Amino acid sequence: MTHKRIKILYTIPNFNTAGSGKSVYDLVKGLDRTIFEPEVCCFHNKGAFYKEVEALGVKIHIFPFTTDYKPRMTFLARILKISNFFKSNNYDLIHSWHWSSDISEPLAAKLAGIPYVYTKKAMGWKGRYWNLRTKLSTKVIAVNEDMMTDYFSNRLDKVVNFPLAVDVEHYQPTVASETMRRQLNLSPEDFVIISVANLVEVKGIEVLLESVNHIKNPNLKVLIVGDDTGAYAQKLKTKYLNQSQFQFIGKQLDVRPYLALSDLFVIPTKDEGRREGIPNAPLEAMAMERIVLGSHITGVRDILEPFPECMFQAGDIVGLAEKIETFQNLPDTEKLQLKKAMRKRVVDVFSINDFLKNHQSLYLNL
Repeated sequence: MTHKRIKILYTIPNFNTAGSGKSVYDLVKGLDRTIFEPEVCCFHNKGAFYKEVEALGVKIHIFPFTTDYKPRMTFLARILKISNFFKSNNYDLIHSWHWSSDISEPLAAKLAGIPYVYTKKAMGWKGRYWNLRTKLSTKVIAVNEDMMTDYFSNRLDKVVNFPLAVDVEHYQPTVASETMRRQLNLSPEDFVIISVANLVEVKGIEVLLESVNHIKNPNLKVLIVGDDTGAYAQKLKTKYLNQSQFQFIGKQLDVRPYLALSDLFVIPTKDEGRREGIPNAPLEAMAMERIVLGSHITGVRDILEPFPECMFQAGDIVGLAEKIETFQNLPDTEKLQLKKAMRKRVVDVFSINDFLKNHQSLYLNL
C-alpha cells in the first residue's frame, strides 16, 4: 500500500536574490520525496535565481499569496481567494519564507485549516503585526539564538531554533582561476579581501573600504560582489570607484570563483535596522576555507562564536583595519589551521544535512 506524501507549499515573494531563495532551493531539492511533495509559490518569475529553482522540476505557482489590508471592506474577500487557492491544491502544510510581518497569508491558511509555519530570517520586530503573525502560525522557525530571547521568550512552546545552512559539497576549497586573477588585475603579491552582500546601507561596506584606506597598503585589494544598481551602491561607486584597490563586481549567481581568489572575507554589517539573521555569504566563504572577519552583531556572532578574535565592533574602522593587518601577517601555518577550523565549524553546525533533518522532523510532527 502506498502512503500519500505530505504536500508542502513554500511561499516566497521572489527569487531576485539568492538569499532566502537558496534555503527554499535546498529544502525543495533535499526533502525525502518518498515522504514529501514540495511545491513553490512566488509573486513573479523574474530574478536570476528563479531559473535555478525551476530546474528542480517542481510545480511553481505564480500567485499573490498575500494581500493589502486596505480597503478593509474587501479584505475578507481577498483573504478567501488566497485561502481557496491553498485549499484547492490540497496542501498539508504551508511554509512561508516571506520576510515581512504580513498577516494575510497565515490568516488565509487558518481559514483553509492548513498548518502554517514561517521562518524568521532577519532581525527586526518593529512591525505591529509580528505578534499576530506568530499567534496565527502553527510553528515559527527562528534562525539565531538572539531571536529566541528578544522576540519569542514568552512563546517558546511555538518556536524552534534552526540555523540556516550551506551545501558543503557545493562550497568546497577551490584553486583560484589565474585567468580570472589576470582579468581583475590582481597580482600574486596582492592580499585580496572580498565581501558578498546585497548592497544596502545596513551592510556597512564603507566601513570595510575606509578600513583599507586607513591601512595605506597598495597590495590590499577589495572585491565587492553584489547588486550595485541601488542608491547606496551608486553612492559607494561614486566615492570609491577611482581607487584602483576597490572593484565592484556586481551581482553574481555563482560567487565561488570570486571566493576562491580571496585571502579574507569581511562582513561589516552595522548594528542597526534590519540586521542579520544568519547570513549565508560568510558561511559559504568558511565552507571554502576562507578566513572570515565580521562585526560583533546578532547572526554573525552565531557563526563566529568559536573565533572571537575574528570579530570587531560594528562601525569601528580602525578596529577592522587592525584585524585585517593581523590576519594578513599571520604565519601561513596558522592561517591554514584557522581556515580548516572555519570549514569544520560549517560542516559541524551549519550543514545542509542537519538543516534538512530538522525541517523534516518538524513537518512530520505537525
